[in-house]
Amino acid sequence: MRLGLLDMIGLAASLVFALPLANYAVIRLVAGEVALGAGLLVVAVAMVVLPQYFLDPARIARRLLSGLLPSQLRGGSADAGSEDETEASEPADAAVDGSDAGSR
Repeated sequence: MRLGLLDMIGLAASLVFALPLANYAVIRLVAGEVALGAGLLVVAVAMVVLPQYFLDPARIARRLLSGLLPSQLRGGSADAGSEDETEASEPADAAVDGSDAGSR
């Protein structure tokens, strides 16, 4: 996984909060509080892993913006509209071709 500058800044910000929590979780584990220590350790790992693998800000922004844009401005639906137009013109061409073949 190659990280850009903003990705590295985001990872560093996550680690700033996750490392002290992980340190406290290890201390709780050593002290014998297994449930609390394990739970906090899971939270600390999730603080680093979730933003890197599942919560990609660019992907979230693209989905949000594509949902807010009108259908005319979306890239994918414009292609679907042109396909509908070509499909609508093909049967008309077939009808013309069929009438020519029937008259011959």
